[in-house]
Amino acid sequence: MTGIAYAMGSGGQGGAGGQGGAGDLSFIFLMVAMFAIFYFLLIRPQQKKQKELREMIANLNHGDSVITTGGIYGKITALTEQTVTLEIAEKTRIKVARNAIAALAEGSGTVPKTS
Repeated sequence: MTGIAYAMGSGGQGGAGGQGGAGDLSFIFLMVAMFAIFYFLLIRPQQKKQKELREMIANLNHGDSVITTGGIYGKITALTEQTVTLEIAEKTRIKVARNAIAALAEGSGTVPKTS
């Protein structure tokens, strides 16, 4: 019975060390393939989305209807380098940071009416 235990112990270690380069090469290939999949499915689309958002924020104009990250709809009445003044209702204006603008609102530049 002790002969079987010795045979199993020495054979397992010798076999694992004998493969050498083939296992390492396939592991490296697998890691490269996984990184490529993550890059094309996650990283690249997110970078494109961020670039489009930066361009949209840089190209804001007076009169554009926008949506803030907090969900507030408004019409741009004034712009500075860091802030945007929005008219959210008649004679009601708020200042928000440019980075708080999430998207342009659908429509022709009018503020949606609330009931």
